[in-house]
Parts: sequence; structure tokens; C-alpha cells
Amino acid sequence: MSWGTELWDQFDSLDKHTQWGIDFLERYAKFVKERIEIEQNYAKQLRNLVKKYCPKRSSKDEEPRFTSCVAFFNILNELNDYAGQREVVAEEMAHRVYGELMRYAHDLKTERKMHLQEGRKAQQYLDMCWKQMDNSKKKFERECREAEKAQQSYERLDNDTNATKADVEKAKQQLNLRTHMADENKNEYAAQLQNFNGEQHKHFYVVIPQIYKQLQEMDERRTIKLSECYRGFADSERKVIPIISKCLEGMILAAKSVDERRDSQMVVDSFKSGFEPPGDFPFEDYSQHIYRTISDGTISASKQESGKMDAKTTVGKAKGKLWLFGKKPKGPALEDFSHLPPEQRRKKLQQRIDELNRELQKESDQKDALNKMKDVYEKNPQMGDPGSLQPKLAETMNNIDRLRMEIHKNEAWLSEVEGKTGGRGDRRHSSDINHLVTQGRESPEGSYTDDANQEVRGPPQQHGHHNEFDDEFEDDDPLPAIGHCKAIYPFDGS
Repeated sequence: MSWGTELWDQFDSLDKHTQWGIDFLERYAKFVKERIEIEQNYAKQLRNLVKKYCPKRSSKDEEPRFTSCVAFFNILNELNDYAGQREVVAEEMAHRVYGELMRYAHDLKTERKMHLQEGRKAQQYLDMCWKQMDNSKKKFERECREAEKAQQSYERLDNDTNATKADVEKAKQQLNLRTHMADENKNEYAAQLQNFNGEQHKHFYVVIPQIYKQLQEMDERRTIKLSECYRGFADSERKVIPIISKCLEGMILAAKSVDERRDSQMVVDSFKSGFEPPGDFPFEDYSQHIYRTISDGTISASKQESGKMDAKTTVGKAKGKLWLFGKKPKGPALEDFSHLPPEQRRKKLQQRIDELNRELQKESDQKDALNKMKDVYEKNPQMGDPGSLQPKLAETMNNIDRLRMEIHKNEAWLSEVEGKTGGRGDRRHSSDINHLVTQGRESPEGSYTDDANQEVRGPPQQHGHHNEFDDEFEDDDPLPAIGHCKAIYPFDGS
């Protein structure tokens, strides 16, 4: 199957077909370009989405701890990697498909233009040969008619008895001239016809088949290039499938890592206060004064005031005990974390002690390294001056002493918290759990209040409230020692 033999007379049709082929190639290139833009925008939007929902952590306290949160952030990381693979797809398509298509389309246009120009030149040359042949044919035809007229004129004069001999001779010469010219034009026409037939045969059996063959090969290469680009288009996607599969597997693993029990335990660890539920309120018998009045017959003003004060004190203390549903005091965080509930305070102190121990270990390792270096310098003075290490050693020792004091201080606070949480259960079941509560301070039960109205400011009550104040002062553990001092002169405590 060859265009040169099958389509020898379809030059215009092949012109249109090859132009359609290039237009289709450019149309597919435009499709690939738009697909690249979609991939790029998709990757950009995915990255923006990941950035929007990724936590902006400024400290370790804000790091996600719940397994569901950690899994979600792992999914975001995998999604970010997935977006990167979409960018790889776009880059691969732009380089391997779109760029190649545009370069090939430009080459096709140049090649097609050249082949069509050759075809048009061959057609123009054939038309010129035909025109020359046609002109010689018309000239030969015209000379033949003139020769026929000259012959008819000669025969008429030759048969006319009235014609002179000179007229007859003149007519005969004209006939001979026209006959000679007709013969010459006949030979010219024959030559031109032979030439045209040769060129026409060459045109339709050599020149045009060669040009059409080149056009056919060009169009077939275009088709092959489209096939390769189709394959490259799919390969660009297929190459990233393994990595995308790993991203999806990572998301599945993140989903499987969610542990509801562990999250529940984290909630307990995060918010457990270490307090115990409040005990029962005692029965306050206010009717004893009424019965005493009936039996005695009088009511002293002092007892009435005392009863009023007892009622107010009891109510105030009862309000102060509603710590469980109240608000924690607002204010700056304290160094010993006493603003936190016992359990949370214990955890914070333990975390700080662990951090200080790590710093202490680091400083100790540095001290050991400096001492070893100092020994090396002392044994080999040419390697360095041992005295140059003394300032660094002194600084390290100061840091070690400071860290040890910090650890001791925090361990004392930790012991205080653990002592309170350990002995609180025994104290909770005393005969009277209503204690005085002051604003912003920890109650004997470890409770808090920021309501100034709940603070009792009445004078100390006697007659049966003595044990209550004893419990109040006995419940407060001594503050931890933060240092040691020595008295250099007698000191009177009063």
C-alpha cells in the first residue's frame, strides 16, 4: 500500500490530511499541557491543605500525643509525599510528552512544507510541459488550416480559365509555403507531445510517488510519535505508582496504629488531679439552741451571734469545698507547680527532674572529657596548655552544682506531693471535712477556689471548733528545704 500509486491524483486531499495530522498532534499536546496544569494545581492544593492542618508546634507541650492525632499527622505527612509524586508526574509529562510533542510538531511542519513545495514544483513543471505541447498543437492545427485554404485557392485559380498564369503561380507558391510551415509545426508538435508524455510518465510514476512516499512516511512517523507519547503519558503515572502505594500503605498503617484504650489512658494521665471525691457533709444541728432556750427560758445575745457566725462559717466552708466543679485560680505558673493539681504537679516535677538529670549527665560527661584532655596536656605540654581548660572546668563544675541543687529542690517538692497524695485518704474521713479555704491557695484537700466570698474572715471560733483548727494546721505539710544555713548568734523565735 503506497500513497504514490494509490493516491496519485489526490494531492489536495493529502495536503489537507497531513495538515489535519499536525493539528491533531498539537491538539493532543494542548491536552497534555492542561493535564500538567491540573497535576501541578492538584499537588499545590494538596500541599496547602497539609500545611493548613499540620500543627504549628512551638513547644513540646503542644506535640500531639493521642494516637488518633499522631495517626492523622502521619497521614498528612504521607499526603505531602503523595503531593510530591503528583509533581513528579507533572514534571515527567512536561519533559517526556509535552516538550517532545512541541518539538516534533515544529519539525513536522517544516518537513511537510518542503514536501508539498516539491509536489507543487513538479506539478507546475508538468503543467508547463503540457502548455508547450498544447501551444505547438494549436499552432500546427492553425498552419494546417492555412495550408488547406492555400490549396483550395490554388485549385480554384488553376481551374479558372480567366485566371492569369501569374496568379496561378503565386497561389502555387503560397500553397508550398503553407505546406512547409504545416510540416514544421507538425514536427514541433510531435516533439512537444513526446516530451510531455515523457514528463507526464515521469511525474506520475517517479516524482509524485517519491514525494507521496515521503509524505506517507512523515505521517506514519507522526502516528508512531503519538503512540510513544500515549505510552509515555501512561508511564509517567505508572512510575510513581509504587511510591504512591507506599504512601497509601503508610496511611493504612497510621489508621491501624490508632488505639482507643491508649488514648483513654492519656486522657486520664493528662487530667487526673490526684484528689479524692469529697466525703459526706456532717449534719449541723441548729435545733439544739431552740431546745436549750425552751428549757432555760432565755436566749443570750452572744449565743445568737455565735450561732449566726457558726452558720456563716459552715456555709462558707461548704462553698469552699465545691472545688471539683469550680475554676482553677488564674495567674502565672509557679516554679514548684503548686498551681496545678497534685497528680499533674507530680508529673511536671518528674519531667523536670528527668530533664535536669539529662543535663547533669551531659555536664558530667563534659567534665570527664575536660579532665581527660587536661591529663593529656599535662603529660604532653606541646599539645596544649592545661591552664586554658581551667575556666571551662570551673564553669562546668558550677553548672553541675547548680543542677544538683535544682534536682534536690525539685525532688523535695516531689516528695512533698507524693507524701500528700499518700496520706490524704486517711485524713479525708475525719469527723469534719469543712476547712478554711483562702483565695488562690491549696486547701488541705488539694482543692482550689478563686471566689473571694468563700474565704472565711471571721474571728477564730472556740467551743467545739478547736479540733478543726488543729486539723487545718496539721494538714499542711512543711515546705521543702531549698538550702541550708547556720545561725551565727542566738535567735529568739518569739
